[in-house]
Amino acid sequence: MTAYGKGDFLQNGKRFLVEIKSLNNRYRDVILRIPRNLQGFEKDLRSLIDKKIRRGRIEVSFQIESSHEAPPYALELNLPLVDAYLKIFDQLSDHSGLKQDIKMETLIQMNDVVNIKTDMDDEEEMGKGLYMTLSRGLDSLMEMRQTEGAAIEIDLKKRLERIEGFVGDVRGRTSEIVEAYQVRLTENVAKLCQGVSVDADRIAQEVAIFAERADITEELVRMGSHLEQFKTYLKMDDVVGRRLDFLIQEMNREVNTLGSKASDGFVSRTVVEIKAELEKLREQIQNVE
Repeated sequence: MTAYGKGDFLQNGKRFLVEIKSLNNRYRDVILRIPRNLQGFEKDLRSLIDKKIRRGRIEVSFQIESSHEAPPYALELNLPLVDAYLKIFDQLSDHSGLKQDIKMETLIQMNDVVNIKTDMDDEEEMGKGLYMTLSRGLDSLMEMRQTEGAAIEIDLKKRLERIEGFVGDVRGRTSEIVEAYQVRLTENVAKLCQGVSVDADRIAQEVAIFAERADITEELVRMGSHLEQFKTYLKMDDVVGRRLDFLIQEMNREVNTLGSKASDGFVSRTVVEIKAELEKLREQIQNVE
């Protein structure tokens, strides 16, 4: 579900800030951006996110600001790594026979040559700051998601009502389908025979065969069951997005069978309307955990 949340936490002259964006995704995909030297807290932070959110792409970005004049970060050189890079450059030069001066800009851009460190050395305080900030940001995000979710639920229920209406229309048409086929068959046979007597029993037999082939009772029953199950899932306080996805797939199968078996213009047009509503349901379900 698309949503946004932010949180902050003030501790020992440090202000921790977090911004969280939630985007649609069939699965859970968490993108966590924290300073490199604080990545030891990543596991605990991800665990907190996992408890709150079970589906969607979650982008989390942290910042740490200082209330003092001194900057919140200090830089330090990774001198052993610099020496290792210089040694590699020398080996490459000896091997290739090429001489090239190494510029400072080149070394600075190498991975992990420059490390960022915070001036707050207490790991316990750093962990608390990050955790409290993330917790507040998630609360803000969840509040927006709940508001959006209520609107989505209303929309889903309206579309379910429309589908139920269309299914009722098809159910009311079932008896007319066989009657219409009998009329068409009798008229067509009469035109072909041009006055020659027609075996009424044979006509009745063909109508009976068609009635059996075009019987959509089972599909209508299963469709009704899927719709009721859908409404049941909407009432559950649990992760139901994937189950709703599966139900929509099943309903699409039943609707396709309805259209192919009925061989009726009215049913075919109604099937198109049902499938349009199911597609809109499927799009909305991507917002549901």
